Amino acid sequence: MDKLTYSTAGVDVDEGQRAVDLMKQHVKSTFTPQVLTDIGGFGGLFALDVKDMKEPILVSGTDGVGTKLKIAFMTDRHDTIGQDCVAMCVNDILCQGAKPLFFLDYIATGRLQAEKAAEIVKGIAMGCKESGCSLIGGETAEMPGFYQDGEYDVAGFAVGIVDRQNLITGEGIIPGDIVIGIPSSGIHSNGFSLVRKLLFDIKGYDINSEIDGLEKKLGNELLTPTKIYVKPVLEVLKKSKVKGIVHITGGGFFENIPRILPQNTAANIKVGSWPISPIFNIIQQQGNIDDSEMFKTFNMGIGMMLVVDKNEAKDVLETLAEIGEKGYEIGNILEGQRQVVLCQG
Repeated sequence: MDKLTYSTAGVDVDEGQRAVDLMKQHVKSTFTPQVLTDIGGFGGLFALDVKDMKEPILVSGTDGVGTKLKIAFMTDRHDTIGQDCVAMCVNDILCQGAKPLFFLDYIATGRLQAEKAAEIVKGIAMGCKESGCSLIGGETAEMPGFYQDGEYDVAGFAVGIVDRQNLITGEGIIPGDIVIGIPSSGIHSNGFSLVRKLLFDIKGYDINSEIDGLEKKLGNELLTPTKIYVKPVLEVLKKSKVKGIVHITGGGFFENIPRILPQNTAANIKVGSWPISPIFNIIQQQGNIDDSEMFKTFNMGIGMMLVVDKNEAKDVLETLAEIGEKGYEIGNILEGQRQVVLCQG
């Protein structure tokens, strides 16, 4: 029997080091002066700057990309998935008013391919720069026999900061408040099990299919990265009082909005008060899917919602317009039992 090595067991240490070398430029591009470590340390060091805060609170969040990864495998395109991972995490902590500080990633695969891993990290770095945070660490795990050839998983972890006096909890929401929606870039990173079942298994489309109503081939449309809302929302928070923020992810409108509603309040959402992205119309029509199921599964063209006093709504919409971001008054708060009511606007 030949001598057994880690390499013959399926783990290529040299390829792992080559992947790290290819990642370095992308990771370092996210560094701010608060990052105190270089790549390769056992832990990432980040110096907090809290001199302008009375009572700083750290806010953390973690998430992955889900079965949207299957589209990346099908297209062999891996430069957008990283932004999805960052967005899912930083958009969540943003809901409590937190400014993202740093991010860590985890990539696991059966057989490491350095260039592919570097493309994923490139997307993560782009997402970090878009959200104003630093990529200070991560892990690339090669796990032979655990994943099918060419497949991988990606997850991330974000930490942000907010002064306690500016913490957003939703507890001040009352009937009469206004719901403002900020558009999504598409499906984002939820509902892809239904999307793949319908479009590929049932309808027989492939990644290169061109469907009326879509400007891109189907694969590229589905890989449109999740929008990062950090910059526009933080700009709004500088100028206006926001009572609640909702990130529309898994569970759509029906599960996410009630998470910030106090007892005895409900959200009245006016369908038709914003443009719904064509991809959602295609999915609904081709799948013969009820409105309730669509709003329970997808973001339906609205990725982030802000709940504000009716006297603040105009200012918030103006702030968004000033920075080139669209905003829509999509509903209001009513008396009720922590639920979402859809009506035609």
